[in-house]
Amino acid sequence: MNSSRSIIHMDMDTFFVSVERLIEPRLLHKPVIIGGSNRGVVASCSYETRKFGVHSAMPMKLALQLCPDATVISGDMEAYSRYSHQVTEIITEVAPIFEKSSIDEFYLDVSGMDKYFGCFQWGKELRSKIIKETGLPLSMGLSVNKLISKIATGEAKPNNSRHIEPGTETAFLDPMPIRKIPMIGQKTAQFLMQMGIHKVETLRNMPRQLLEQTFGKNGTMLWQRANGIDHSPITPYSEQKSISTESTFHHDTMDVKQMKIILTAMVEKLAYKLRSQNRLTCNISIKIRYSNFDTENKQKKIPYTANDETLIRYAKELFQQLYTRRMMIRMIGVRLSGLVHGNYQINLFDDTQEHIQLFQAMDTIRNKHGIESIVRANTLGLDKRLRENRNFFTGDLG
Repeated sequence: MNSSRSIIHMDMDTFFVSVERLIEPRLLHKPVIIGGSNRGVVASCSYETRKFGVHSAMPMKLALQLCPDATVISGDMEAYSRYSHQVTEIITEVAPIFEKSSIDEFYLDVSGMDKYFGCFQWGKELRSKIIKETGLPLSMGLSVNKLISKIATGEAKPNNSRHIEPGTETAFLDPMPIRKIPMIGQKTAQFLMQMGIHKVETLRNMPRQLLEQTFGKNGTMLWQRANGIDHSPITPYSEQKSISTESTFHHDTMDVKQMKIILTAMVEKLAYKLRSQNRLTCNISIKIRYSNFDTENKQKKIPYTANDETLIRYAKELFQQLYTRRMMIRMIGVRLSGLVHGNYQINLFDDTQEHIQLFQAMDTIRNKHGIESIVRANTLGLDKRLRENRNFFTGDLG
């Protein structure tokens, strides 16, 4: 194991719930579930709900059976993205190399910093700075690799930090249940327990060849992780390359007219987001999921644009080409990719100056009064969450 590396893992504690509590303090110390309707799943939940057995990715219907007194919030992805960006900016200011692995999770390579300051002390001061400036709880782990650091963060939760000294990795892992190892899912864990393997120490002492014979390539991964081996590098953070949204209907439908209206609202929302970030897209993709869960995608390269009408036209064309089976549809989605920085310039569109001025005036109104303050007439009947980025978990139409 390479003991010369120093890798910090930082994870925002119950991030979505914590953001909601900053917005609405009355939610503090109360059971909270972030998610959609009964057809959706739990996106996040507070520690108060976890004692009832609720966890992320659990069906909402089951979660509410386990914790009927929980406050359910549909989720505000726009707010979560804003706070995530705030944390990212703080880390960017001081971290030599860091990877943003998800909206609320970061890896930092601080190798060599012990010569000047002390990696763990530096990490704790950065953690304190993030907590102070954002108001969000944050846990942290430090070790020689990403695997051990992530597990250490989990052991430090909630809102604390832990340092696994070089050479103590196996002693740290050995007494843990095998489910503590990332990427060991429920089925694999059940299979291992049927083999009499309950603790990481037992798994670590299993012959590697036996694990490879039993699990194939995954057997090698299991043996390496049980031994605390992880050579994966830090992938430097780069800006977002795509934005997307999806809508899962309460009832499967074949109403093409209504689905095109929903597509219009979804594209309108994404196009406004592009313009607010001074970005343009050159690729649009449409996804549909049939009632039998078959999922199909179709995409198209287009000239760089952030124009509502241009993108809506392409979205409808792609949907028309994609929807050929005449089966009931459960979900539709839109994705804009190939994002670049660029202003809303007239030479990028087949537009008149009046058209550009109209869109600029509409965006000014939205910036001041919210995205729902001015919309297309045929989308007026849709749930406002479809336009407010509150719908990234299930896309329910309320």
